Order: sequence, then C-alpha cells, then structure tokens
Amino acid sequence: MDYNIFFDRALGQLRDERRYRVFADLERLAGRFPHAIWHSPDGPRDVVIWCSNDYLGMAQHPKVVGAMVETAMRMGTGAGGTRNIAGTNHPLIELERELAELHGKQAALVFTSGYVSNETGISTLARLLPNCLLLSDALNHNSMIEGVRKSGSEKQVWRHNDVEHLEQLLRAAAPERPKLILCESLYSMDGDVAPLHRICDLAERYGALTYVDEVHAVGMYGPHGGGIAERDGAMGRIDVIEGTLAKAFGCLGGYIAANANLIDAVRSYAPGFIFTTALPPAICAAATAAIRHLKSSQWERDRHQDRAARLKLVLNAARLPVMQSDTHIVPLHVGDPEKCKAACDLLLSEYGIYIQPINYPTVPRGMERLRITPSPYHDDALIDRLAEALADVWDRLGLERRPQILAAE
Repeated sequence: MDYNIFFDRALGQLRDERRYRVFADLERLAGRFPHAIWHSPDGPRDVVIWCSNDYLGMAQHPKVVGAMVETAMRMGTGAGGTRNIAGTNHPLIELERELAELHGKQAALVFTSGYVSNETGISTLARLLPNCLLLSDALNHNSMIEGVRKSGSEKQVWRHNDVEHLEQLLRAAAPERPKLILCESLYSMDGDVAPLHRICDLAERYGALTYVDEVHAVGMYGPHGGGIAERDGAMGRIDVIEGTLAKAFGCLGGYIAANANLIDAVRSYAPGFIFTTALPPAICAAATAAIRHLKSSQWERDRHQDRAARLKLVLNAARLPVMQSDTHIVPLHVGDPEKCKAACDLLLSEYGIYIQPINYPTVPRGMERLRITPSPYHDDALIDRLAEALADVWDRLGLERRPQILAAE
C-alpha cells in the first residue's frame, strides 16, 4: 500500500481550499525589532514584521536577554527532566510565585506552552469535577476546544459574548451540578473583549466556576500587566486565570493561576504536566525578568496603545477596511482566501512587509483577513509606509476600499 496517497490527498485538499500554509524563514534581529531578515528563495532580504505576537518587543529587552544568558551560563540549557523527576528548578519556582502574585492568586502552575496549559488544565479540571458541565464561548481558542473535547464532559457552547444566552444555559442546568464557564478576556482575531463582570455575576448566581484565558492580554493591560481582568477590577472574581509567557512577555510557556488546592489538584493529576519535561531555567528566568519589568514600567503599554490607535487612524484615512476593535489587534478585512494570500505575498516580495494571511478555519469563510499587530517600536514612518503599501496592493487586487466595518458577529 502506498501510504503517501493519503498524505498527498490531504495536502491537496488544503491547497484546493487555499488553506495550505507556507512558512517564511525569518531571522529576528535583537535591538532592531520589528526589523528582520527574510531568507527568501533569492537570498536574504530586509523585512518589517507586522504580525508578531511579541506584542511589546520584550524578547529583545536587555533585562530579559540578560537574565536568560546569565542563567544559562550558571545552570546550563535544559531542565533535566519532568517536574516530578529533576526538572523543578529554582527559577521555575520563582516564576510560579511571580505569576501567582501578578494575578492575585494563591498559586500558579507553569506548562510548556499556552496551548498545553489550556488543553491540559481544562480537561483535568473537568475530570476532577463529577458530571461537570462545560459552558464554552463560541469563539474560544482551539486549545480550549481541545481541552473540552478531551475532558469527555458534556459541553454547551454559548453565543460569543452573549451573557443572556449563557444565563439560559446556566438556568437550565441542575443547581447542584458542577459547572465551568470558559471564555477568553480578549479575542485575538477580532480584538473584542469579554464582559467579565457580567460573566462573574452569572457564575456567582448559578454556582459555577470561571476559567478565563488572558493569553492576548497579560503584560499589556492593567496597571501591572495583569490583563483585562486587572484592568477591569475582576481578578478577584475569576477562579482560574490562564496565560502565556510567549506573547507580551517574549519568552515561552503557559500557566494557570488559582487557589492553592485547585493548582495542587491539577499538578497532581494532569498528564500534560506530569509527563513532559519542565521549562529550562534560562527561559524561566527570562520570563520572570519580563514580568517584573512590566509590573513597574507603563511605557510599553502606553506606547503600544498609541501605536495601535495611530495605525487604525491612518488605515481608515486610506479607506482600508479596518474591522472595529477597541484593543491592540488591528484586523483588516479581505473576505477571500486567495486574495488574502496574494496580498501577503505582494507585501512581502515587493515591499518587504511581512504579514500572514488569516484564513479558514482560524476565522469563518468570508471573514478572511490580515491580522496586524503594531508594537511600541513601529514608528510613524513604518505605519505610513504600511498604509501606502496596503492601499496599492488593495487596488491591484481589485479589493474594495471602504470605511471602518464592524467586527464579525
């Protein structure tokens, strides 16, 4: 049997649907972010990155790089094993304490990625709660969806940010039944924000636990970088806060923060935690340095919001279809997978601008877009150049120029 037939068929389907993804070979330049080198088929080229999740440029910050280098020189590169064997290194313990303090919780638990912290955290919590009902927002990230699926528990999906629909589902559930409400604080494709206090009101009224993914908000919102929950004064009302170290903090890893008993139970039962190697000490030290810096420094957050606001203003002035967003996410609607990919190819090859297309299944069909994420280091000249390039590409591809449009329902 030729097994390659099956792989070729699967890849062919992605290409036919214009969903096949091509990676760009990028070499980020510390101290020059958002500038990078693109190793193109024709050789190295200078490019500007406009879609990085290193939202605040902390991956190049001298404190973060210094902490990583110093710790690697002192402790080596690897963790030496799983947390249960030899991998519980001191910088990792310090990192978990720092995260617990950041979110005002008793304890925190670090995983190897934000994806793993959601998938493992949700599935483990649900299995520990007998006959648990999982109530998941319709736009939750794939990692949360997989956590729900792997739990084996009953799930009910509530319409995105629709607390009236959530209440209907809660009211229909037996009062004594364990319930876990799952949502994100900031949704990364549309840039909209969850009504956290209204969700917590319902959780308290109907006896449910709350689990909030702050991946796209930690480090970036709140007076200390605690996320949307800190900004909105809701941290103390949320039972489990999940976050990442790989975006605003510029490192690697994911975590959950909650009360000590809940964290200890997940630590003791979660396969995705127990059976995987711990994060290396150098990464933990770098993440701690980033968290501590952003707890006290407001410059990055203020500058970041200023850059996002200016970018939206300039793109709207060019009559480019910016989707409405009150956050740092700047989605530019295309609505066609082939033209979305073509726009990105033109931007990269002719203008040295790197943006990745966002197509189905990440967003619904017909809502294909460019997801632009300005950083504190994208200056006015870079923003103006991006707008000019986008306007030219839009016209060449026959895409519609129009004022700001509403986000997807």
